[in-house]
Amino acid sequence: MKIERSLVRRTVAVAAAGATALVLGACGGADDGGSDGSAGHGGHSAAASATASPTPSASASDARGGHNAADVAFAKGMIPHHRQAVEMADLAPGRAGSPEVEKLAAEIKKAQDPEIRTLSGWLTAWGEEVPAEGAAMDHSSHGMDGMDGMMTDQEMRGLRDASGEAFDTAFLELMVKHHEGALAMAETERADGAFAPAKKMAAQIITSQSAEIERMNGLLGEG
Repeated sequence: MKIERSLVRRTVAVAAAGATALVLGACGGADDGGSDGSAGHGGHSAAASATASPTPSASASDARGGHNAADVAFAKGMIPHHRQAVEMADLAPGRAGSPEVEKLAAEIKKAQDPEIRTLSGWLTAWGEEVPAEGAAMDHSSHGMDGMDGMMTDQEMRGLRDASGEAFDTAFLELMVKHHEGALAMAETERADGAFAPAKKMAAQIITSQSAEIERMNGLLGEG
């Protein structure tokens, strides 16, 4: 009987050991599955990374594409436009009959000279051609024939030949027209441009030149 009981105990122990092995094997399988699951999460992470990976490229693309055709047109158009305004302003000393007109001319030059340099810098950075000096009198060669506000050769000659009150009147009338052309160009840039600094400059031009138009109309007795 003792032998039989011993055999039974051994049988039970072996059976229990076998069951334990099965359980451990199952757990090992579950762990393997967990590893697979971890790989699965890694797969999702990889997929997420793949989904996210275009972001740096998109950012780089955005940096490369930070400006558009409207920005280029704005810069190429505003440079000769500003140059002509500066040329008109340079005529005031010695010709203007009113100190107010001479002061206004000096302020216009002071504001627009730096903008010409800034606009030229943008075009250079974009790999675009900067309008040549003297283009203000030959805007048709830059695809700007009939650009709003640009003075004709005849108008500029008349301004050069005028003095005193006649100069003041001609200068103010022509500069109002010139500013109105700049406002139209700036409004187009603000609506269609993509380059934030250019859009900011356009907004500043609208603010400052609108105020100058009001001031000039006041000097003409029309405000």
